[in-house]
Amino acid sequence: RVDEWTDVDRKRVMNDIISAMFKKNFMEELFKPQDLYSKKALRTVYDRLAHTSIMRLNQASMDKLYDLMTMAFKYQVLLCPRPRDILLVTFNHLDAIKDFISDSPGILNQVDETFQQLMETYNCLSDGEFQLIRQTLLIFFQDMHIRVSIFLKDKVQNSNGRFVLPISGPVPWGTEVPGLIRIFNHKGVEVKRAEFTTAGNYSTPQREGSFELYGDRVLKLGTNMYSVTRPVETHMSGSSKNLASQAKENIVPNPLAKEELNFLARLLGGLDIQKPAGGETGFRLNLFTTDEEEEHAAQTRPEELSYKVINIEATQEPGRRAELSRILGELEVAEPRPGSAEKGEDLLALMDGL
Repeated sequence: RVDEWTDVDRKRVMNDIISAMFKKNFMEELFKPQDLYSKKALRTVYDRLAHTSIMRLNQASMDKLYDLMTMAFKYQVLLCPRPRDILLVTFNHLDAIKDFISDSPGILNQVDETFQQLMETYNCLSDGEFQLIRQTLLIFFQDMHIRVSIFLKDKVQNSNGRFVLPISGPVPWGTEVPGLIRIFNHKGVEVKRAEFTTAGNYSTPQREGSFELYGDRVLKLGTNMYSVTRPVETHMSGSSKNLASQAKENIVPNPLAKEELNFLARLLGGLDIQKPAGGETGFRLNLFTTDEEEEHAAQTRPEELSYKVINIEATQEPGRRAELSRILGELEVAEPRPGSAEKGEDLLALMDGL
């Protein structure tokens, strides 16, 4: 069934993607201490993850899916009441993923193992370290202002693509409702109090979200955005287009290019593209209403955001050239031929998604 999407198909695709995403060697690479990599590296991994099932997306639909994913995550990080709540957002993601594969115990076990890794790695961090993580993530997303219809309709995003921070509602767990100033003397004894009026309508949270394997996270960030069925569209805002036109790739050789290829080779090595079996043609997922809309989006997307090619400046030393060639070889897979069921990409095709 090429044009029909059923629950059986959905379950199969979700199982394939989630199984690949939580593969042991892939997770091991992600959990290694390392610097934050570029948007291009993220996009490469995301493209490969999306194609680990028999589902296929063309460039325009992939762009739209990536835009939606990045802006949704930016919204979740930006609105976290306190830095440590980034972990609760992640647990909400994992809880939703476990619902998708509840009848697949093997994959469910992979997700639970990742949960344990998250707890062991991050639960012991201080609030200051979580704040540094949050700032690092927001710096990564700071120039991305893509308008998403679901956010615009809910009035959590302005027409320029910037998110609206609430000035009312529950305060972060462990803090007090603003409106009181305490003054202490040099001995630490409170000597005076003063009250002031706030612009927002604040309340005290009833309880802290659970950091256990199973529990009430309380925080709703990271849960399903589609509680009401509605179309989701992404649009480049005017400011984003201006930024895009200015964001040309720096032609100065990047000393981290080789290290980034190392990183990609290790990550992508564990993500095999699913090949349709027998006469199966696979699914083409279109995130637009019609094929014509999809084609138009591909033609009108700013060139700088199409991520078509990565320019890598290799050094002249023979030893380093040989090492770089070895890394490129690890990334290389076969080019699909017309009429063939095989799916593959060589390095440039792999980076086509960038």
